[in-house]
Amino acid sequence: MKPTLLVLAAGMGSRYGTLKQLDGVGPSGETIMDYSIFDAIRAGFGKVVFVIRRDFEQDFNEKILSKYRGSIPVETVFQSLDSLPAGYTCPEGRVKPWGTNHAILVAKDAVKEPFAVINADDFYGKESFQVLADALAKLDGKKDEYVMVGYRLGNTLSESGTVSRGVCTADASGNLQTVVEHYEIQRQGSKTVFKNQTTGELDEINAELPVSMNMWGFTPDYFTYSEDDFKTFLKANSDNLKSEYGIPTMVNKLIGDKTVSIKVLDTPCSWFGVTYKEDRPSVVAKIQALVDKGIYPAKLFNK
Repeated sequence: MKPTLLVLAAGMGSRYGTLKQLDGVGPSGETIMDYSIFDAIRAGFGKVVFVIRRDFEQDFNEKILSKYRGSIPVETVFQSLDSLPAGYTCPEGRVKPWGTNHAILVAKDAVKEPFAVINADDFYGKESFQVLADALAKLDGKKDEYVMVGYRLGNTLSESGTVSRGVCTADASGNLQTVVEHYEIQRQGSKTVFKNQTTGELDEINAELPVSMNMWGFTPDYFTYSEDDFKTFLKANSDNLKSEYGIPTMVNKLIGDKTVSIKVLDTPCSWFGVTYKEDRPSVVAKIQALVDKGIYPAKLFNK
């Protein structure tokens, strides 16, 4: 069974100032997401499921989905504040989305096979999709064995501002041990530094460390674990209107409980994205360079 690609596309991209999922950065107006779908198709994925918000459903259908029909089956599911387990209601005053692992949960009924999870506004690279597709093919019919594509921290930084990254540690067998969020990471001369949340100081960090860019591979049992844990999260955070149920929260719990193993997959690719509006010219130039090398055609889809 071919794996499914689950694309998290519900975010507004507040720092970027627009719906960056719909911003054309390729030579024929392609979005970053178009390159991910193109790479997924040639890597052997069989379906794409998009997690979006209902308020931009029409734009998304007209500008995005129409391009893919005929190339790969596509489906949309919706993330909203009231997408909660039976018996739970959204706390009054809550406006912040529930987080990335909640976004995965809303796709439970649409995904029945091994699946990859990516962000809509991140450029991951051709080889990363192939590595992930090959790994997921080996997980068909299994459970409690997941994978994650790990990028080198220094290859994921923005030229326009600081970023947050989930820094990973792995054991001698290459299995993920922890994902720890580091904030305000930036280059400072020849060094890479982050803001220590305890001291407030800028501490140096190894630029070769693997980080999670939200490129995961799961089997459907992940939905069951997440659904049960999300209820615990809701009870514990009923008074915290800004709490987020992120993927690292669930992953760290499953690893800590020794419920699953997660293999960290290496990739030769560099990540890039449009964290800030000032990043856009660089992204356009990088994509054009890949087109010039013949890695991508000048026009990805016919529509």
